Amino acid sequence: MIVLQAIFVGAAVVVLTVLVLVLGRGWGRKVWRSMEEWFHVYHFLRVPEVNETTTQRNHLYTKVSLYLHSLPSMEDSHSANLLSGKNQNDVVLGLALNQTIEDHFLGATLFWSNQTGAFLLKIRKLDKRRILRPYLHHIHAVADQINHQPNRDLRLFINNSDHSTWRSLPFTHPSTFDTIAMEPDLKNRLKSDLDSFLRAKHYYHRLGRVWKRSFLLYGASGTGKSSFVAAMANFLSYDVYDVDLCRIPTDSDLKLLLLHTTPKSVVVIEDLDRFLAEKTLRVTASGILNFMDGLLTSCCAEERVVVFTMNSKEHVDQNLLRPGRVDVHIHFPLCDFSAFKTLASSYLGVKEHKLFPQVQQIFQNGASLSPAEIGELMIANRNSPSRAIKSVITALQTDGDGRGCGLIGRQTADDGDHELDERNGLVCSKGLHTVKDLRKLYGIFRFRVTTRSSSSSIASVPASPLQ
Repeated sequence: MIVLQAIFVGAAVVVLTVLVLVLGRGWGRKVWRSMEEWFHVYHFLRVPEVNETTTQRNHLYTKVSLYLHSLPSMEDSHSANLLSGKNQNDVVLGLALNQTIEDHFLGATLFWSNQTGAFLLKIRKLDKRRILRPYLHHIHAVADQINHQPNRDLRLFINNSDHSTWRSLPFTHPSTFDTIAMEPDLKNRLKSDLDSFLRAKHYYHRLGRVWKRSFLLYGASGTGKSSFVAAMANFLSYDVYDVDLCRIPTDSDLKLLLLHTTPKSVVVIEDLDRFLAEKTLRVTASGILNFMDGLLTSCCAEERVVVFTMNSKEHVDQNLLRPGRVDVHIHFPLCDFSAFKTLASSYLGVKEHKLFPQVQQIFQNGASLSPAEIGELMIANRNSPSRAIKSVITALQTDGDGRGCGLIGRQTADDGDHELDERNGLVCSKGLHTVKDLRKLYGIFRFRVTTRSSSSSIASVPASPLQ
C-alpha cells in the first residue's frame, strides 16, 4: 500500500512538472491545489454573517471583513470590489464574491474566499492545530486596532422594510462639539461624561451593569437635537443606528433589530413622544420598555449609547424616563445670546461684531428663535455678516409676524458691503424677506415665544458625573 502511494505521488509530481512547463506556473499551482484538496490536505472553516441558530449578527464576520480589507494581498487580487470610503475621493478595496486571496501567518499559507453570506477559510490540516487559535486572536487584534482608529469610516444604519435587518451607507455628517450651539459649560460636561464612558468598561462590569449609556434629548424642533447626535457619534467614533418605529410591525421585530446592532454604536429613536401618542402604533410601550432595559438589552447593548429624542416630555409616562432607563436628560431650548455667538462663529466666521450688543439686548428682552431658524438666516446672507446679523435682529424684533424684513440680496445704506447681484440671492420687491417667507423657503417650523427660554439644563441619574 505504501509502495502504491509513493508511486502515485511520484507520478503526480511528474505530471505537475509537465503542466508547469506546458501551461505555465500559474496553471501548475491551480492543478496542485486541486490535487491537495482531492486528498483532503485542507480543512475548510466557514464564518457566516448571521448566526443561523439565533439570527444574531456574527461579530466575527465583521472583524474578518475589516481584517481582509487590510491585507496587502487584497491589492494583488485578480478581482475586487471598489467601494467608496468616508470621503468622496476615498476608494476602498473589498473582496469580490467567490474571489480568493492569500494570507501568511507563522510560516503557514491560508486562503480566504467570499461566499454569499459568509467568508470561507481554507487551512492545511497540518497547520490547523498549530496556528488556528493564535491566528484568530491575531484577526481580533488587527480588527480592534482598526476600530479604535480615530478617523475610521463610520456607517449610518437604517432598518429595512423587512423589519429585522439593516442597510447602511457612509456616515459623513460634519457636526462636532465645536460647531453645535450649546452653553460651553454644559458642552464640556457632556464631553467629559462621554470620555469617561469610553474608559468605564471594567467599572460597569464590576458593578454588574451593562456597559451602555442612555440619553434623552428634548426640546422644540430645530433646536439641534439631531446635530448633537451626530456630534456625539463623531466624538465617540461610533456608528449610528437610526430606528424608524413606523417600519417595525411588532415588538419581536424591534428585539431582532437590537440583536443585529454592533458594539461601538449609537442607537437612536427620534420623536418618541409622537410615536407613543399615536393610537395605531404597532410597537407597544411595553416593547419599547423591553428595548430600553429588558433582559435582551443586557445581552446585546454592550458598548452602546442609546438616544431618545422628544419635543416635550410633559405628556410622557414618567415610568419610561426613570433612572436606569434614561441616564441623562438634556434640554434643548430656543436660541439665547451665547448660542447665537456660536452660530455666528460657525456660519459667518465672526466672533465679535458691532451689532452683537443690540442682539444681546433683544435676547434679554425675551425674544428668541430656534437655532435652525437663525442658522438659515445666516446661510442665506453668508456673503455679508453684517446683513446676516441684521436679518436676525429683524426676525427677533418681529417675532415672525411679518412686520419686519431681513435683507437677502441688497446692501443697506450703512452696510458698507459690496452690492450682491440679484441673481445670487432671493430678492423681494424692496430687496427684503420676511421670516415668514424664509420659513416657506426652508421649511422651518417654530414655536412663538413670549418669555425668554431658559438656558440649557441637564439632569442625570444620581450616579452620573453630570449631577
